[in-house]
Parts: sequence; C-alpha cells; structure tokens
Amino acid sequence: MKNWISYGTGAPGIERVQAHLHGPAFDPHRHDCYAIGITTRGIQTFDYRGEPRRSLPGCLFVLHPDETHDGRAGDEFGFAYRTLYIQPSLVLAALDRIGTLPFVPKPVSQDPRLAQALAIAFTDFQTPLQDVQRDHLTLMVSDALAAADPSIRRHKTTAVHAHGVDQARAFLDAQCTEPVHSEELERVSDLSRYTLARHFRARLGISPYQYLIGRRLSHVRWSLRAGRSLSESAFAAGFADQSHMTRHFTRNYGMTPGRWASMVVS
Repeated sequence: MKNWISYGTGAPGIERVQAHLHGPAFDPHRHDCYAIGITTRGIQTFDYRGEPRRSLPGCLFVLHPDETHDGRAGDEFGFAYRTLYIQPSLVLAALDRIGTLPFVPKPVSQDPRLAQALAIAFTDFQTPLQDVQRDHLTLMVSDALAAADPSIRRHKTTAVHAHGVDQARAFLDAQCTEPVHSEELERVSDLSRYTLARHFRARLGISPYQYLIGRRLSHVRWSLRAGRSLSESAFAAGFADQSHMTRHFTRNYGMTPGRWASMVVS
C-alpha cells in the first residue's frame, strides 16, 4: 500500500490529519502546536525527548509544541494514525486564566479522556466545523491535556456560571434551527465561550454543541412525523444537508431517520 496523507476540514488554530506511511516517514522536526493523535494501525515509532517511543494500535500520543521528534514504521507493514494539531493559544483560552500550558509527562498512553476528545475531533472528518462545535472540541482536548497534568488547578462553579448557562440554554432552545455563533452565546450568557462550555456540561451534563444538535434532531423527528421528506426535515432543522443530519440522527437514536420514520405509527 502506498503512502498517503489526508487533510480534513479545519478551523483557525485547528488541523485534522489522517495518514498511512511506510519506512522512515519523518526526519527530526518540531511543531509550533500540540500534536495529539492515535495510532490506528501497525507500529508507530519515534524519538522524543531523548528516548525512542513505540505506539501500537489504540495508543494515544501527545507531542508538545517546540519538541523535536521524528517518525517511522516499526516493521515492514507501515503504520496509520490520526492527528489533531491545535495551537497553544486556543488551549490557554479554553483553560480560562490558568496561565500555563499543560504538560503531559507520558507521550504515549491509553488515556480515556484524550481518546474521547480525538473521537470527537475525527467525527465528520470532511464536514466544516461549526463555531460551537469547534469550541466544544477545543475544550474537550484542553481539559484532557489539563487532566493529565497534576500541576493544573481545577475550576469551581458559581451562581454566576449557573445563570449564564441557563441563559445560553434558553437561547439555544429559541434559535436551534438557525446558525448559532459563539459570539452570540458569549453575549447572552456574559461568559467566555470556554467558560460557558465547561460549566454548561457541569450543569446540564452535555456540551452546548451537543445540546444544539439534540434540539435540531427533535425538530427533525417532529418534521418527519408531519410527513416532510428527509431533505426538507434536515434543512428546516438547521443541518448542513441530509447526510449531515443522518449521521447525527443515527449516532443519537441508533437507527437512520428513514428507518425511524417508517416505524412511527401516527
């Protein structure tokens, strides 16, 4: 199989990459950002912070900004991986005045929080990242990095945060079929986008983006029960297109919207 690298849609400060490589893939180099990835196939080996490292399928790796590393296959079969590149400025903003970048002491691990963040990062690889989706991803990654660094302090929820979350939830309820921008949520909640996202999850058990998707899917179900087509229902609920809606519907309900609609009895 030949070498290949595939780039997904990104956003300012975020890049998503998938690749399959053989032999000596990369010479020593450095990034100006975090590289957070998962080995999906084969044996991925690299030298990092003075030691050889080995990542097997399912292992997570974290390479810090400005740290020299290389990359190569551990055998003749090559290796595949997915990597999220994220700028340190986004991580600092998401961690809300902590002031220092988190440092993950184990470059290769099976950290479940990092795994969850990467799963979110590579969902809908080619679909453009919406504002609140990008913020959700940034917060998940940043909190996972912070959780792996015992020196990072934790946040506390206050009544001000609770009020801001309730204001944002009401706004999402009212505007869920329209494009929702992070600046709007900051304005109605009087909280920064990352502070809001963190405390929204703490108060309601879900991120603003996931909450928005849930409200849109409720509209889809109502629309399908009213006899509208899949494409009409997707558009009316605020999804980019029918396939975008179908992916979210299936993830949330365990079946396609077409199958669901065929089973509903009036």
